[in-house]
Amino acid sequence: MNRRDMLKAGLAAGALGLAPRLASAHAATYAPVPKGWRTYVLTTRVEPTAGANKAWIPLPTFEAPDWQRPGTVTWTGNARVAERVRDPKYGAEMLRVEWSGDQQSPMIEVVAQVQAQNRSVVPGKGNTAPLSDAERKLNLMPTTFLPTDGLVKETAEEIVRGKQGDVAKARAIYDWVVENTFRNAKTLGCGVGDITTMIRTGNLNGKCADLNALYVGLARSVGLPARDVYGIRVMPSEFGFKALGAGSEVVSKAQHCRAEVWLTGSGWTPVDPADVRKVVLEEPPTNLAMTDPKVVAARRALFGSWEGNWLAYNVAHDVKLPGSKEDPIAFFMYPQAENRAGFLDSLDPDKFKYRITARELTA
Repeated sequence: MNRRDMLKAGLAAGALGLAPRLASAHAATYAPVPKGWRTYVLTTRVEPTAGANKAWIPLPTFEAPDWQRPGTVTWTGNARVAERVRDPKYGAEMLRVEWSGDQQSPMIEVVAQVQAQNRSVVPGKGNTAPLSDAERKLNLMPTTFLPTDGLVKETAEEIVRGKQGDVAKARAIYDWVVENTFRNAKTLGCGVGDITTMIRTGNLNGKCADLNALYVGLARSVGLPARDVYGIRVMPSEFGFKALGAGSEVVSKAQHCRAEVWLTGSGWTPVDPADVRKVVLEEPPTNLAMTDPKVVAARRALFGSWEGNWLAYNVAHDVKLPGSKEDPIAFFMYPQAENRAGFLDSLDPDKFKYRITARELTA
């Protein structure tokens, strides 16, 4: 199927999908709404191998008054240098660590306390203050893997053709991504988010950092401010969706990228088409049809809401880690460490080595 046929098929499927969504919505429940803050403790223990003497650990200090409140951050270890620093462009906060060259067993353990809760908005409804000019510019600009011209813009313009208003355009892009992409279990980590290659080849597959990046890039290219939000799942889903929660207290591989689009009225509006495709692939009994009640429920909810069983690190792209000799990384969602040869493999916590655990504080 060529790209133009793919566009037409996806738009048609999106329209046809409305009827089964309405018919079967009562059969499954996935409806996050704010109902109180939960307090989590996220512990990241890093003991890098292979002669690494530098590390950077993302901190869950992203602040959003209605859904995340960062708390205290403490650390212990044998580092020569350990300091909290911020990416100057996006404000992504991290702990920058250096060990002495003769340190035999480098170690740092970071403990962060964070409050989070479910969030839910009606897209385009409400009285959120306007987005500042600086924020609008930042969240419309291209990045290395998120161009806003060429094939990306051409594809987005076809998707939103005939749609009136930002809400309708944002929804059309969401439906298109849900209908045309698929989650690829073989993709390493969360993917890389190279959306031009995805569109050019027609291989619209990957994981959250690919599929939600596709949403963000398409939205930006037609004038909708949007951003990826990089974070980590910390608890099971309260609705029993196995695919949408952490499976144990060890969350070293539970990183997840979400997305937001700015809509007048509702402000930063949560969207997560990648998690819809995760439900399709992974929710028991797996490989569900788009008309399955669980898929229908997730698809309906994930345009305007998400669960508070996940913590946000940052919204940063093209991050140059301070003190690193390596090129910028596409996004910062995993611990990073560096030796003389370059970065260790951040997607392999066992060899790297790091361990992330999460627990909830209850009264």
